[in-house]
Amino acid sequence: MATKIRLQRHGKKGNAYFHLVAADSRAKRDGKFIEKLGTYNPVSNPATITINFDRTLYWVGVGAEMTDTARAILSYKGVLFKNHLLKGVAKGALTQEEATKKFDLWLLEKENKIQAKKDGLSKASDNERANRLKAEMESNAAKAAAIEAKANAILEEPVVAVDDAVEMEETAAVEETAAVEEAPAAEEAPAAEEAPAAEEAPAAEEAPAAEEAPAAEEAPAAEETPAVEEAPAAEETPAAEEAPAAEEAPAAEEAPAAEETPAVEEAPAAEEGASEE
Repeated sequence: MATKIRLQRHGKKGNAYFHLVAADSRAKRDGKFIEKLGTYNPVSNPATITINFDRTLYWVGVGAEMTDTARAILSYKGVLFKNHLLKGVAKGALTQEEATKKFDLWLLEKENKIQAKKDGLSKASDNERANRLKAEMESNAAKAAAIEAKANAILEEPVVAVDDAVEMEETAAVEETAAVEEAPAAEEAPAAEEAPAAEEAPAAEEAPAAEEAPAAEEAPAAEETPAVEEAPAAEETPAAEEAPAAEEAPAAEEAPAAEETPAVEEAPAAEEGASEE
């Protein structure tokens, strides 16, 4: 049967780790295996690899096949380079001491590279942490400055409000003073205008009364002229014309006089008629 060095998957989704095993090539990936050779954790940085170097070198020496990932892992750990040196010793190209010396030198260089990578990763992590802390400090300082500015603005607002209130009070006082000064002038102006009107009102009322007085006096004269011939008509005419004027005191007093005058004049007329007969 063909033996293959490959990885078996273990762990959870997103957090997988693998076992390096020597298994039958016909078996399932995560099925039966012949021997466990090591572990591989790709989640860590750098990746964590632990193997049984001698047993892995044995299986590589007897011709076990390797998957691509398993080959990269064994090359990283120096198994393939060690197998190459052992083949050179077997052919007589170099001695065992020379092969061991070369392998130790290669292993030292590899360890130095790995350590340099770890140091670089650690330094990058420290720089990232320092930058993050610096950015956080700057953000906190900016927030503190904003809070302080807001607090100062709140403290300054009452002073401005007090100044505005004082200015508003002064403005209101000036307006009230101006209003008080204007009020008497406004009251005196209508009084001055009403005084002549009050004086003109009685004059206007007296003028019709003066005109009515002659009219009342002339009324009896107008009645006396037709009273000689038409006494009854003379009596009716003044009564109809003087009915609205009955409310006035002078017209009421003059009405009896107008009625009595025709009666006196009719008596001689009646006597003259009797003498002619």
